Amino acid sequence: MDVVLPCLDEAGALPWVLERIPAGWRPLVVDNGSTDGSAALARSLGATVVHEPRRGFGAACHAGLLAATADVVCFLDCDASLDPGQLHRVADPVREGRADLVLGRRVPAGRGAWPLHARLANAELARRLRRRTGAPLRDLGPMRAARREALLALAQRDRRSGYPLETVLSAAALGWRIGEVPVDYRPRAGRSKVTGTLRGTRQAVADMRRVLARTGQPPVTGTLLVVAKEPVPGRVKTRLCPPCTPEQAARLAADALADTLATGLRLPVRRRVLVLDGRPGPWLPAGWEVVPQCGGGLDRRLAAAFAAADPGLPALLVGMDTPQLTPALLAPALGPEAWRDRDAWYGPAADGGFWALGLARPDAAAARRLLEGVPMSVPDTGAELLRRLGGEGLRTGLLPQLADVDTAAEAEEVAALAPGTRFAAGWRGLCGAQAADGPAAGPAAAAGRPAVPAGPAGPGSG
Repeated sequence: MDVVLPCLDEAGALPWVLERIPAGWRPLVVDNGSTDGSAALARSLGATVVHEPRRGFGAACHAGLLAATADVVCFLDCDASLDPGQLHRVADPVREGRADLVLGRRVPAGRGAWPLHARLANAELARRLRRRTGAPLRDLGPMRAARREALLALAQRDRRSGYPLETVLSAAALGWRIGEVPVDYRPRAGRSKVTGTLRGTRQAVADMRRVLARTGQPPVTGTLLVVAKEPVPGRVKTRLCPPCTPEQAARLAADALADTLATGLRLPVRRRVLVLDGRPGPWLPAGWEVVPQCGGGLDRRLAAAFAAADPGLPALLVGMDTPQLTPALLAPALGPEAWRDRDAWYGPAADGGFWALGLARPDAAAARRLLEGVPMSVPDTGAELLRRLGGEGLRTGLLPQLADVDTAAEAEEVAALAPGTRFAAGWRGLCGAQAADGPAAGPAAAAGRPAVPAGPAGPGSG
């Protein structure tokens, strides 16, 4: 675990702070131009020191994030106002998969810990934040934790006091699970550069108002398209049979589709459209439009799906075979800068296919040129689509590679990667039932054997 500690002239507080960092955690002290020897002192006490010459709380935080290497990164003020021994309170829910971003709600633990003017400004900011995002926050505290790669994907721009607010606003826009836990707030060592002065508080409020105005823009992506088959036994996840029965495979498909649709509800898009082969079922949540798929092969059906997109606005198409999908994985294609220098986004699948395709101008003719005639069950499905994107002169951004769920081995892998999904729970249920009946056959046994080779496909192939 890495702990980012923005530091500007905190020599008086550093020994207490660093000695209370949990064992095995790495403190990253980001020196933001100290003149009191803070950097040398931190280094002598065993901390890793990062130098960030650009002044600003956000600049220091982001420099520490870039220097971090741990999966989960914590942030903490370096002034002894917060106890590093309580970092586990914000880190554990993220590490255990129960939340995506956790902030510490400051509870004063001594006289003078929180000046009245700063407390009133924070309360008003928290009220606006709750109204804007729905996140259950009473404080925009400086102790917080999230996964490093997800934070980097937010592509934050603020480098001043608005950085923590931008983190929450961007995370909420992408549907992150945001939580809050109480932490003790002590009188700080030395004089605060922000909350200790009215001038500093006014500057912080101005920074945060600027961030609120900038991030209040409507979503840049018009339509999220999910291409799927109705989870009917014998029509979906047929490559899971055996070891699964057709009925079991259909239940897993329904779980995967429900996970995908739930993720879609957390994404900052104007419309959500399910392009469905079949009829809606109890797995369909509110908030989704449903349009029928056209006839023909998968290539033609994928191309025709873009006809449901809002004209003149970008559209992003995904399938139902990646229940591990999260808002963070799609963040590059959904953020405010997503389409500034990109005409398309492409998500490669581990088997040579693709799991996502985004188009800045999803007109019917362009979609047909890109997709019709692409072979959908060969090892170079994705390569052919990439070739066509290049042939159209489209500047294409790459999303992370994901594994489609087609075989038992892939199901086992995806369930392990996303243990909190409905799909993972369904898979564990099948494996548990198989174990109770004996280990000779079933999903768990098949997952341990090499999968039968199968060709890749595109989104929604089932």
